[in-house]
Amino acid sequence: MSSKNITIQVRELGKRFEMYAEPVDRLKQMVLPKLHRIARRDAREYFKEFWALRDVAFDVRRGETVGIIGRNGSGKSTLLQIICGTLAPTTGSVEVKGRVAALLELGAGFNPEFTGRENVFLSGLLYGISERELRDRYDAILDFAEIGDFIDQPVKTYSSGMMVRLAFSVAINVDPDILVIDEALSVGDELFQRKCFARIESIRDSGTTILFVSHAAGAVIELCDRALLIDAGELLVEGPPKFVINRYHKLLYAPADKAPLVREEIRRPHASDEEHASKSVADVPGWDVQGSEEAGSETFDPELKPTSSVEFVSRGAAISSPSLWTLGGKQANGLLRGRRYRYCFDVNFSRRLHHVRFGMLIKSIKGLPICGTMSEPRALDGIDVKEGNVAKVEFFFDCMLNPGTYFMNAGVFGVEELGDPETLLHRVSDAIAFRVLPISENASTEIVDFNCDSMVQLDG
Repeated sequence: MSSKNITIQVRELGKRFEMYAEPVDRLKQMVLPKLHRIARRDAREYFKEFWALRDVAFDVRRGETVGIIGRNGSGKSTLLQIICGTLAPTTGSVEVKGRVAALLELGAGFNPEFTGRENVFLSGLLYGISERELRDRYDAILDFAEIGDFIDQPVKTYSSGMMVRLAFSVAINVDPDILVIDEALSVGDELFQRKCFARIESIRDSGTTILFVSHAAGAVIELCDRALLIDAGELLVEGPPKFVINRYHKLLYAPADKAPLVREEIRRPHASDEEHASKSVADVPGWDVQGSEEAGSETFDPELKPTSSVEFVSRGAAISSPSLWTLGGKQANGLLRGRRYRYCFDVNFSRRLHHVRFGMLIKSIKGLPICGTMSEPRALDGIDVKEGNVAKVEFFFDCMLNPGTYFMNAGVFGVEELGDPETLLHRVSDAIAFRVLPISENASTEIVDFNCDSMVQLDG
C-alpha cells in the first residue's frame, strides 16, 4: 500500500493507566519514590498498571470507512482519543494526515457555561476553521442541528439529544479529511439518527476517511469497508465487516470461562480465514443452475455452501443439520420468489434448561439482517428441556426476496438456572446459503418484494 494513500498509520500503539486504590496513594507516588531514590532505596510503586491498549497496529486508507467494534472496556474509545490527539500514547506512534473532526463523548469540547452559539465558534476554532469561515457556515450548522432558539441558551441546559445534534452538526460542517465518531449518535431520536447516517454516507462518498465505533452491527455493515475487532486492548482481527462481526458476536456470547479460548481462536485465525474473509459462499457458478422462476421449479445445488459459517460456544445446546425444504418435501437452496418454504434444524441438549426458544435470521450477502423470528414471542413462553432431549425445529416463511444470494442463522435461547436472565445457548451464523432464482421481468428493486403496484395517469 502506497504511503501517499494512508491517512492514519498506527504502529505498536500502547496506552498505560495508573490505577490507585485510594487518593492518598497518588500523593505517595508523587513524593515517596523520589525520596527513596535520594536515600538509595528501592522505590515502591503505589499503583497498579492497567494497559488499555497493547501493540495495536493498522493503517487506514484515504476515503476508507473503518468500523471499530468490541466489548465495553475493550479500548475502542482510548484508541480514538489517541488518534484525535486528546490522549498521548505510552508506547508506539500514530500518524494522522489531514484535518480531524471528532464526535467522541457527549459534550466533549463544549463549555457548559457557554451558549450553543459560543460553543459553535469555540469548536470550529479548535478544528482550525477561521471565524470568518465559521460565520459563513453558521446557518448550515444551525439548520442541521434543529435546536432553534436554544442556540442562545447555555449548553448545560441542553438535553443529551440536543447536545449531540449540535456537536455532530459542527463536526460535519468543517470539511474534515477524517471524521471520527464514537457511538454518540445512539443518543439522538430515530429521525435525527437517520439524518446523521445519510450525511455520513454523503461524506463517505465524497472521499472523507471515517472511523466509526458502534455496537450496531447493521450500521457497521452498511457504512464500513472494513472492521477492526478490539478486545482487552488488543487488535484481534480485521477484515470485511461481516467476517469480523461474526467473530465479535461469538466472543460476546461466549461463557466467561470459554472467552479466553475464543479470543485465542480469533487472534490466531486458520490459514484459510484470509480467503474466507473475502467471500461468503463457495466459488460456484452464480446462476448457472437448472430451474428458474419461469420453469416453475426449485433447485438444489450441493456445492452452494457458506465458507463464512461461525459456530458459537455451546451452553448446553448444540444445533445441527440445518436445511431448507419445499412444502412438498424437496430439499432446495434455489428458491422461487413468492413461494413458502420450511427451514429445519435439530438441537441436542446436554443439560437441563428452562424457557428455551428457537430463532432464525435471514441476512444479505454483506451480513445485513433482513428478517428474523422467534419460536415464541416472550422468554417465559419457552419450553423446559432435559439432558438428552432432541428438538426438531421448523420455521415456515414466504420467500419475498428479490433474486440474489442470502444466508440463514440458527439460534437457541433460554435460561440456564431459574431466576437467571435469558441468554444465547447456541448459534450458528451463516448456517446455510440459498439463492432466489432470477426473474426475466422484474419491476421490484432492492432486497425485498413488497408486491407493489403502480398506476400512472397522464392528463391530455
